[in-house]
Amino acid sequence: MIEVEGVTRKWGNSLGVIIPKETVEKERIKEDEKIRFMILRNTRVLKESFGTLKGKWKKSGQQIKDQARKELYRE
Repeated sequence: MIEVEGVTRKWGNSLGVIIPKETVEKERIKEDEKIRFMILRNTRVLKESFGTLKGKWKKSGQQIKDQARKELYRE
């Protein structure tokens, strides 16, 4: 089992996951092949970044949180 990052894309009324070419080649994944994967949102990066820009950012903490929410929950 390997861990890899993919990107979701709209595909009709569904979403598809783009698997990087290098992973496809390394794992020899073929078209129409059934695979299993776990879904983990990349929210940890956001949590780790709070407090690291103290004194370096011109926006208030509330403005930064509002912007992060917009990006995190955009539809």
